[in-house]
Amino acid sequence: MKRASAAGRRGMETSRSLPRTVRIGGASGFWGDSATATPQLLTVPGLQYLVYDYLAETTMSILARARAKDPSLGYATDFVHAAIAPHLAAILERGVRVIANAGGLNPQGCRDALLKVAAQQGLSPKIAVVTGDDVGAAFPGWCDAGLTQLDGSAVPTTEPWSANVYTGAQGIARALEMGADIVIAGRSVDSAVVVGALAHEFDWGWDDWDRLAAGTLAGHVIECGAQATGGLFTDWERVSDWDRIGYPVIDCAEDGSFVLSKPDDTGGLIDPLAVSEQILYEVGDPANYLMPDVTCDFRQVHVEVIDEEHVRVHGARGRPPGTHYKANATWQDGYQISPMMAIRGIDAPAKARRTAEALLARTRRMMAEQGFGDYSATIVELLGCESHYGPHARELPTREVVLRIGARHPRAKALAILQRECASAGTSMAAGTRSSFSGRVDIQPVVKVFSFLVPKDAVPMTVELDNRRVALSIAAELAAPQAAPQAAAPVALTTAPIPDGPRVTCPLVALACARSGDKGDDENIGVIARKPEYLALLRQQLTPKAVGQYFAHLVTGEVECFEVPGLNALNFLMHDALAGGGVASLRSDPLGKSFAQTLLDFPLSVPIAWAEEVGRRGMNEATGAGM
Repeated sequence: MKRASAAGRRGMETSRSLPRTVRIGGASGFWGDSATATPQLLTVPGLQYLVYDYLAETTMSILARARAKDPSLGYATDFVHAAIAPHLAAILERGVRVIANAGGLNPQGCRDALLKVAAQQGLSPKIAVVTGDDVGAAFPGWCDAGLTQLDGSAVPTTEPWSANVYTGAQGIARALEMGADIVIAGRSVDSAVVVGALAHEFDWGWDDWDRLAAGTLAGHVIECGAQATGGLFTDWERVSDWDRIGYPVIDCAEDGSFVLSKPDDTGGLIDPLAVSEQILYEVGDPANYLMPDVTCDFRQVHVEVIDEEHVRVHGARGRPPGTHYKANATWQDGYQISPMMAIRGIDAPAKARRTAEALLARTRRMMAEQGFGDYSATIVELLGCESHYGPHARELPTREVVLRIGARHPRAKALAILQRECASAGTSMAAGTRSSFSGRVDIQPVVKVFSFLVPKDAVPMTVELDNRRVALSIAAELAAPQAAPQAAAPVALTTAPIPDGPRVTCPLVALACARSGDKGDDENIGVIARKPEYLALLRQQLTPKAVGQYFAHLVTGEVECFEVPGLNALNFLMHDALAGGGVASLRSDPLGKSFAQTLLDFPLSVPIAWAEEVGRRGMNEATGAGM
């Protein structure tokens, strides 16, 4: 029998050193994640659960479009055919239980497809389905009763493509209690796949707020797959072997604290800064991370290094959740197209801009001649010329650029004119133009998302397994008025003094790491000081006003900043930042993944001793001196 490697033995020893742990592997961060995750995680000794997160607002819009074309679809097909089917026999043989929110808009369809695949292999797993999140049938009645969006405005339609509440982990835990090998949920929150497993294994009460918050943190850290193990890390050059990056494994204790590792002989990186980036990813206010089962406070979370392959995460606190579920609905609002073409040669950027101007002018004229109105919106981006950076772009000469034109119109036939006319640039406009990469680009429906609140007692949750169907009411019971959310207690933030003396100008990346992601049309950027003593300077110079001014070319709303003492971090929430966000945005970065990379060039006035200390990212990238 092959012996476990040293890292593997350390992982098992770490697990045994705790009174009891539950070992969970995070095998998917989104619909489209690598098919290598499942077989990799199945090599981990003592693995008890594989969890898969597939859903995001953009994903729900994709599923809505798929279901509109074929009612049997509306779930994450990759879960069935790429993640599970090739490994189902091994999963069942090892007794590893599977939890996924791959059901999307059609959990029963996902179950039936997986049962069909299992039958073809001569297998018969027990597959439970958690339902109730789909509130499309009730939506028109709520509209008649005066339903509004979260901001108080009227809902845009009474007949959305989809309408789902963000449900918690209680149905998942009940399905495991009923004996399910595989649990398929609809639109549960991402972390619920972990909370459900831990609540079942440790028999947590649904009013055990600190443990539920800790479990939510554990689920949040691994819900994006390899983002916890080096993926998207600011210090990407320290992350080994992207081609075989390790997916996260957590050993969770009964109090919800956990040790993070990855499978033996895989790439990636276990680093406290990388984990801290993921902790702040898309959480908004870390003192009030609102989940269906608990309100979380992550301000005093700590990440402690055990060894080079393991870190321990602990310190989450919880309070009662709200009386309502947050819900999202999708609806179609016209069509959009985003043709791209390569333009090379002398003065490539100028040629690209003139090409865009000519194509938009020509098609506007042709649209008017055919009785169409003007475009609803357009955008021109020169990829390769730092168009995303706005006034912070560096004037670097380039002889190669990708021109991207985004356009939106209420009617697809109007956009067909631009779709066709773009090809003409290849012979009638700038020399060195390749007017298409792969034929005519598709015209896509614009599927927008809007949010609203639903009382928990209006959303009956059910669990189906074999011929059993169990109704759940605990969420509504815990949402009684007396359990309304409590205000977060204040947390003192103490920082070391900033050294006196000469200063130089350094980019933010010299003193901090950062990661960004979307929250609808809002943008979240977590900034973590590389050392605790750097935090005071970050607080002083990286203010909400300064960040808002830095992103003024992209952000139209308020910028908020939340302090996170446990991680020596600041978390920024920028409102109205993504021009609609997701598939509703014409930008080339509609999910805001590059915002942190942009902010990392923010200029800071830094003591010269610190600049010398940080080396290449300090003095070697300094943009000024003697400040």
